[in-house]
Amino acid sequence: MSALIGKNILLGITGGIAAYKAPTLVRQLRAAGANVQVVLTESAQKFVTTTTLQAVSGVAVRVSIWDEAAESAMGHIELARWADCLLIAPATANNISKLANGIADDLLTTLALATQAPIFIVPAMNQQMWSKPATARNIQQIKSDGAIVLGPASGSQACGETGLGRMLEPEQIVDTLLVHFTTNQALKGQRVVITAGPTREAIDPVRFISNHSSGRQGFALADAARKAGAEVCLICGPVNVETPNQVERINVVTAQQMLNEVMSRLENCDIFIGVAAVADYKPESIATQKIKKCPENKNTSLNLVENPDIIKSVTQCTRPPFTVGFAAETENALENARAKKQRKNLDLIIVNDVSDIRIGFDSTENEVTLIWDSGEQLLKRAPKNEISQSIINSIADVFNSLQKP
Repeated sequence: MSALIGKNILLGITGGIAAYKAPTLVRQLRAAGANVQVVLTESAQKFVTTTTLQAVSGVAVRVSIWDEAAESAMGHIELARWADCLLIAPATANNISKLANGIADDLLTTLALATQAPIFIVPAMNQQMWSKPATARNIQQIKSDGAIVLGPASGSQACGETGLGRMLEPEQIVDTLLVHFTTNQALKGQRVVITAGPTREAIDPVRFISNHSSGRQGFALADAARKAGAEVCLICGPVNVETPNQVERINVVTAQQMLNEVMSRLENCDIFIGVAAVADYKPESIATQKIKKCPENKNTSLNLVENPDIIKSVTQCTRPPFTVGFAAETENALENARAKKQRKNLDLIIVNDVSDIRIGFDSTENEVTLIWDSGEQLLKRAPKNEISQSIINSIADVFNSLQKP
């Protein structure tokens, strides 16, 4: 059941070109079960019509605080009380500046001051405007005042430039609201660091050692952890997977780079989940030029040395977080996983049999067994996003049980 069913969403639309996405956003909010009341600024009416928005919302659009019929009963105060949340999308640089300084010179900014509901701000502006110090100050101020800022995204803009400033897509915004209104947030307030994907270890400028990891499982776990209320940092090797909404992504290539990023974040980490398929070995030295074939000698040797053990480094730090490891096995999966859990001093380990092509590397499905000190749990084959939800729920159960006095 959708967490938005019956929720009252006050949607403010300001005067930016991204307002063209507003009708789609309204439709998706309505489809998720929300009641939507649209408030347009004067500038927004230059980009999207009240007729369109009334048609998709099913409710008359509010545009002015001087609406005599509505304001005869202090309508703006009633709207402020009615809302379960105020969502401003798009929010222009001008609107954000007003919010940061407590200006209430139209209906939308007045509602922002009058409501006690959470406020979600979805910026949309030219990338140069977004990068200006004044905008950064205003964003920091509205965050300090309690507003939740979503985005912006990076990409091509209507002005022809490319960079940060694009409004998030409607489905991303709806997804964030679904998470906000979900009551079962087992990891709410916890900080989770997850590694995902393969690492690459260079042999020469054109060749490297790596593996078949797609990163899908780690990304799905990051999304599931975020939906469980966690603040998530995802450190990933070279993969082509879309970053989950509201997840911080750090891109790395080598095992050493991944270790450096992990260790720099442990001080503020409650749960560490090592999903990445880190290369066990790397070349002892990297050739500066491409290694050529030698017709006289067809047997070429490559000296390898061990890579740092990221999981072991985490568990051996002074104050280790709750640490979860993965074991990709091809034989004696459970026995090997139990031994690895003990050897690396893990709180919980998750094992799968990658010899099974249905659930191995680069598969869209998985089947895993979770092993911890007092139990084991088999999660039967399912899509990786479903498996990830179950994994996160189980991790939360074990983690929360250990936090109890």
